[in-house]
Amino acid sequence: MYRVNKYERPETVEACAELLRSSPRSMLIAGNMFLRMSNINIPLAIDLSACGLDYVRKEEDGTIRIGAMCSLRELEVNPLLRGYCTGLISQAAGEIIGVQFRNLATAGASVFSKYGFSDVITPLLAVDARINLFEQGEVSLEEFLRQPLRRDLLTEIILPPCEGAGKFISFRNSAGDFSILNVAVSSAGGRVRIAVGARPARAALAYEAMKLADAGARQEEVAAAAAAELSFGTNMRGSAEYRRALCSVLVERTLTAIGEVE
Repeated sequence: MYRVNKYERPETVEACAELLRSSPRSMLIAGNMFLRMSNINIPLAIDLSACGLDYVRKEEDGTIRIGAMCSLRELEVNPLLRGYCTGLISQAAGEIIGVQFRNLATAGASVFSKYGFSDVITPLLAVDARINLFEQGEVSLEEFLRQPLRRDLLTEIILPPCEGAGKFISFRNSAGDFSILNVAVSSAGGRVRIAVGARPARAALAYEAMKLADAGARQEEVAAAAAAELSFGTNMRGSAEYRRALCSVLVERTLTAIGEVE
């Protein structure tokens, strides 16, 4: 159980950012799903729930903006996202643990925390999503994942226009467990993007495999290339060798599923 000495619930992002800067040990509170399992003392807890960041909207340029406090359940059921890239983001969100959890966990916390096990980051990476940070500004998700953790405030996730198809596949021991490995692929305008997550490291793009896919290589060749170029680790859910073997299978299945849609 964690303990909070002081609690603030500002009504603007600017006020939240000011409070975050006010103390090196202050902490943002979003969905609060994993924090409650910790045993820490928080001098200042900053609740983002009153800042109006729980939105999904489509802009005139075709981009879709997802507020940081949008729940994973909203990612799953929102009509705009269910129609985006043949429902790629919704597919991934809908497989996370259970409805009760998805109603509370937030998109912003899932992305900003850079969880290696995340089923949300992988499809976002596959569509080349960008994020808005209060201090740093707009940056690609891929670049953000490479950066060290910093004290900033994620305000929204930005999805580029997508007229193509997408597919997400995860492999886990049970429906309520974290993924042993997950794969997301998008195909639009003759370009394929392949992202693999829960390696168990953070999701990453398989660039060599993507080049082969764009060149029209056979699906099994592309899948083998993805498994060969990415690194994998071992944890309680599976070994590096097991994950590498899974990667080849899941990438091929994902490419096959996209081929059936296109």
